Amino acid sequence: MANRLVVRNVEAGYGAVRVLHGVSIEVNDGETVVLLGTNGNGKSTLINCVMGVVRPERGEIYLERDGQRIDLVGRTPEEIVHLGVTLVPEGRRLFPKLTVEENLLLGAFRADARRDIAKNLEFCFEAFPVLRERKRQLAGSMSGGEQQMLAIGRALMATPAILLVDEPSVGLAPVLVSRVIAKIRELKERYHLTVLMAEQNFNQAVKIADRGYVIVHGQIAFEGRTKDLTEHELVKKFYLGV
Repeated sequence: MANRLVVRNVEAGYGAVRVLHGVSIEVNDGETVVLLGTNGNGKSTLINCVMGVVRPERGEIYLERDGQRIDLVGRTPEEIVHLGVTLVPEGRRLFPKLTVEENLLLGAFRADARRDIAKNLEFCFEAFPVLRERKRQLAGSMSGGEQQMLAIGRALMATPAILLVDEPSVGLAPVLVSRVIAKIRELKERYHLTVLMAEQNFNQAVKIADRGYVIVHGQIAFEGRTKDLTEHELVKKFYLGV
């Protein structure tokens, strides 16, 4: 089943504060697309618009699935999850007093996922062996890197067609960032996931991205393939220190 995410001319914000000013992006089937931007430029707002947490004031957000258009604007987050779009939120948002296994089971929200809980649980344990080892451990007692893997595993329990990942490097030591990014790349290649990742760590993000967008003050300032991003003056100035 081919899945494509399209965002067209989206304007959105919070109350009287406009954050996004006509943002357009596309994530094609099987791609990993990175949305680059420093704090406060609209990355998380765009992710929240896709998930139905923030409703755009203008613009379109839709899936193209085997030639059929499925509009997302106006749908609830629950409906969007049922359509196969799943989020790994910034800050992980785990239930710290529940075990690793209990947190994973909470991700099996979709009807399709509930029918395949045992298979999906084994899928997560295969993808992240540390979660099998720690399945009876309270999530709040795990390290930051382990918690991020648990957050990704919880999202995978929903058997997503499109995986959104919001700032996976926040709060992690550099060695753990590398490990988490490498795992996202492995999952994408192994299971043909379509991924949109919001990130401000350019050097890590480009290791797995097919294409990327740079968002500045709520507008797309540049888009291109990984090589184009690396060579662009905007990226050199703000992300590479050149």
